Amino acid sequence: MPQFQQHASWRLEGGGQVIDLETAVKDGILGGGGLPTGKDGTLGAAAEKLDLKKMIEGLDSAAEDVPSVFICPISLEPMVDPVTLCTGQTYERANILKWLSLGHLTCPTTMQELWDDAVTPNRTLHQLISAWFSQRYLLGKKRSEDVQGRAAELVQSLKKVKGQARVEAIKELQKMVVAHPSLRNALADSGGVALLSSLLGPFTSHAVGSEVIAILVNLSLDSDTKASLMQPARISLVVDMLNEGTIDTKINCTRYIEMLMAEKSFRCEFMLSLSLLVALLRLAKDKRHPNGIAAALSLLEAICSHEQVRSSLVSVGAVTQLVELLPNLSPEGSVPALHILDDLSTIPEGLSALKDCPQTIPNTVRLLMRASEAGVQYALSILWAVCRLAPDECASLAVEAGLPANLLLVIQSGCNPELKQRAAELLKLCSLNYTTTLFISKCKLTRTIQ
Repeated sequence: MPQFQQHASWRLEGGGQVIDLETAVKDGILGGGGLPTGKDGTLGAAAEKLDLKKMIEGLDSAAEDVPSVFICPISLEPMVDPVTLCTGQTYERANILKWLSLGHLTCPTTMQELWDDAVTPNRTLHQLISAWFSQRYLLGKKRSEDVQGRAAELVQSLKKVKGQARVEAIKELQKMVVAHPSLRNALADSGGVALLSSLLGPFTSHAVGSEVIAILVNLSLDSDTKASLMQPARISLVVDMLNEGTIDTKINCTRYIEMLMAEKSFRCEFMLSLSLLVALLRLAKDKRHPNGIAAALSLLEAICSHEQVRSSLVSVGAVTQLVELLPNLSPEGSVPALHILDDLSTIPEGLSALKDCPQTIPNTVRLLMRASEAGVQYALSILWAVCRLAPDECASLAVEAGLPANLLLVIQSGCNPELKQRAAELLKLCSLNYTTTLFISKCKLTRTIQ
C-alpha cells in the first residue's frame, strides 16, 4: 500500500499553523483571495453549491499542486469526504472504511493500534478543500470564458482582415486551440470551422494555408466538413505545402490527409498523385526529423493499403528508398516500413524491385531479432516472397546474411505458431541447395541446434 506522511497540522511559510477555516483564508493559504464570499465577508454558500467531486475531476490535480493535507494517504487522491480516526489521522471516508472492513485494526499511516474504530467527519478540512477547489474552478472557468471570447473575436476578424494581419490572427487562434482543448468544440459550434475551411483554395497562400491546416488537424471534424475539404483544389494545395512547407507544415499536412482518408467518401484517385508520394518519401528519409519520418510512414502505410496505388509507389522508387531506410529505424518505427514493403511485394513489379535491390535481404534479416512480432511477421513474409521468386540466387544470399540462425531463434521464441511455421518453411527453403554438413557449416550451427 502506498504510504503517505500526513502532517499533524498545516504549517505555513512563516511557521504558523492553520487552526480553522477563517485562519486559512486570512493567512492566504488558499491562494490569496478570490474566493466566493457572503455579504459579511466570510466564505458563503457559493463554494458549497459547487459539486466538489466534479471540481476535483475537472482540474488536473498534479498540475494544480494540491496541498498535501488535502490528499488521502491511502489513495493519494484529493479527499471529498474527509474523516478522522482516533489517532488524529484523516482519510477519505470510503477508503478508510474499506481498510477497516478488511479486518485491519491499525491506522494505515502510523500503524498504531486503534482503540476506537469510529470515524469523525472533518468538517473544517472539508470546507478548506471545497474552498480551495472552488477558487481554482471558478478562476479556470473565467479563464476559459475569456479564451472563448478572444477566439470568437479572432474568428470574426478573419472575415475582414487580409494579408499578414490574417496570418497573425490564424496563428494566434492556432496557439489557443493547442493550449485549450475545450476551445475545439466551441470553435466548431460557432461556425469557426466552416470559416477556416473556406480559406483553403487554389489561391490560398502557403502562409495562410499552413496555419489553417495546423488548426484543423487538432479538431474533431464532422463528415460534411471532411467532404468539403476533399475538393481537388484543396487537396492540391495541401500536396503543394507538403512538398514546399516547413517541417511542422509537412507533418500537419500528412496528419490532415490521413484524417481525411478515414472517411468512407474519400476518393482513392487523390492518392495516385506522384507529387504526394514523392513528398512523403522525401519526408520519410529526412533523418533530422524523427516525427516527420513517423508521420510520413504512417500515411504511406495507409495509402499502400489501397491496391491501386501500389504500382505508383513502385514507380517512384519507394522499394529501394524504404529498404535503405530500414537500418535507421527503431523497432517500432520499422513496422510501418516493413508493412509497406510487404504490401508492395504482392504485385509483380514490387516483388521484382525487392529482389533487385541488393540491400533487401541483409537489411530485412538484421531486423528479425529486434523487431516486434508484427515486424517479424512482415519481414518473414518479404523474405519468403523474395526467396521463392529466385531460390537459387536469393536463398544463398539469405544464408550468407545469417538468416538461418535468426530463423531458429524465431522458432524457439514465444511468438505465435503461424510465425514459427513460416520460419520453418523459410529455413527449409534456404537449405535446399546445401548438404546437411555444408548447411551447418554455412550457418555456423552446432549439431545440437541442428
